[in-house]
Amino acid sequence: MTEFKSLLKDDIALFLRQKRAAGYPYEHNEMLLARFDALAKEQFPNEARISREMVEAWLNLLPGEHPNGLLRRVTPIRQLAKFIAGNGKEAYILPGGIPRKQIKYTPYIYSEEELSSFFSTVDRHDYSYLDSIHQWTPRYVLPVIFRVYYCLGLRNSEARMLHRSDVDLETGEILVRESKGWRRRIVVASEDLVELLAEYDSKMDSRMPGREMFFPCEDGKAFARNRLDLWFRRFLEESGIRKEGIPQRIHDLRHTHCVHLLNRWVKEGKNLEALYPYMSEHLGHRHFSDTDYYLTLSKEFYPELEKRMKDINDDILPEVCHAED
Repeated sequence: MTEFKSLLKDDIALFLRQKRAAGYPYEHNEMLLARFDALAKEQFPNEARISREMVEAWLNLLPGEHPNGLLRRVTPIRQLAKFIAGNGKEAYILPGGIPRKQIKYTPYIYSEEELSSFFSTVDRHDYSYLDSIHQWTPRYVLPVIFRVYYCLGLRNSEARMLHRSDVDLETGEILVRESKGWRRRIVVASEDLVELLAEYDSKMDSRMPGREMFFPCEDGKAFARNRLDLWFRRFLEESGIRKEGIPQRIHDLRHTHCVHLLNRWVKEGKNLEALYPYMSEHLGHRHFSDTDYYLTLSKEFYPELEKRMKDINDDILPEVCHAED
């Protein structure tokens, strides 16, 4: 566990122990709490409680930050304050609605051709210059982790926070622990993806034996979100598929996974109604309505759905014949 240094250190450590005892991994939020602890130590060295001024300093830490990023930073601080207040101590609890509700993007669905171009760019990129500045992990991690995002439809943190012990290279089963809503689940990799993961794991083991994270950076910790985002945008630009005015998000690989999976089921004549619950479970959703959001129809998918549903629609809504006057 992180060594906290502010006067809030005991409360933060107790809060984390309580979360872990309840089954929450809380690894990413521990990093956020460490940053909050550092802010408290630097700007409020004599403050032993969470004050309004401390929370406002945390809110204003990154000017111009997107509301979704701010929401991720604020949530564990609000929960920590509630925990401290619940223990009978004074703590300022940020009111709900600050920041405003998370903004949902319109996802960009990558075509098969765009994905092929993207992964070719990732594979052939010249990483040799990184070794000279002691950044050797991208050459091994990036070609694999981006394929994991697309092939398994994982969320950003779910792939980044995978532990080596979470990946069974014999069965292909992958335990997703750092999940939205803390809902653990098992996803299963295909044979070709397992082969890639095994080859990658062997290379990493020779460079970093005994590592804990499956996708570590040079210090053995999880890859930072913003570092992956920078590489993702760089590869999109190099491959010539970066779209002006459209946010470039790793999360769109998850959207693309969903649309391509549904498209494949349709082309194979699968029973969508029967398979839909499996997709929802695979994605780690609590409600089918959450899955609906991800099933954004791409241009290449819609004609397949329309053709598949035509006979059903004709039975439900038969053509109306009008008698001549």
